[in-house]
Amino acid sequence: MRRTYETILAEMIEPHLLLVTLNRPEVGNAKNTQMGLDTLDLWSSLIADPGDVRCVVLTGAGEKIFCAGGDLKQRKGMTQAEWQHQHEIFERSRDALMDSPVPVIAAVNGHAYGGGCETVLACDFAYAVRTARFALPEVTLGIMPGAGGTQFLPRAVGERRAKEIILSGKPFTAEQAMSWGMVNHVSEPGELMNDVLAVARTICANAPLSIRQAKKSIHHGLQMDIRRALWFEIEAYNRLVDTEDRREGVLAFNEKRKPEFKGR
Repeated sequence: MRRTYETILAEMIEPHLLLVTLNRPEVGNAKNTQMGLDTLDLWSSLIADPGDVRCVVLTGAGEKIFCAGGDLKQRKGMTQAEWQHQHEIFERSRDALMDSPVPVIAAVNGHAYGGGCETVLACDFAYAVRTARFALPEVTLGIMPGAGGTQFLPRAVGERRAKEIILSGKPFTAEQAMSWGMVNHVSEPGELMNDVLAVARTICANAPLSIRQAKKSIHHGLQMDIRRALWFEIEAYNRLVDTEDRREGVLAFNEKRKPEFKGR
């Protein structure tokens, strides 16, 4: 995994915890082509080899905006081919984010509009500061959500609520996002990262192979009927039985001590 990017910051802030920051604060951390390429490289590298990373926290630079969506100034004057080429990069980055073997938590430090809101939805779960606002305003610009919004949002908040949000294009609050099931926790200003890092550390302390298998089982199982999903679950479960971490976990329980998981 590269540690230096043009539009994002990637830093191992603790032995197993990676902090990723969308870093274009001068334009509200809006997504341009380079950010699409940078995030695609980052997420793809985690798929290829997560190494010591057990959890990722994704946030935005600054205190007011998580991500304003696509950079419309860069898009001004684009041809259809240029627009679609850029969007394909965004799509590939989204897919790589979804396929990350380690959990990715969105720490929504401010407004998340358009593609920024879709990025939050693509993460495994999200915490948001109380002052954050969310919106999918694409229909007010002559387009529609195209980075997963029409698929992720109904799965999070239900079909009828998603239709209201997407077809009106109106923003909604962090409290509404939590009450509808899109956000897991709302933090007071100044407390967001403390709250997110607390749950991230808990995840990092658990068995990493178990975390990856459980995440995979949840994600793919939801795309199947219940019988196939149960079969998929037990296949994922059985891969953990003959691991050092499983043996360590049971031994530590019986010895009444904290387990030391190695990811093996």
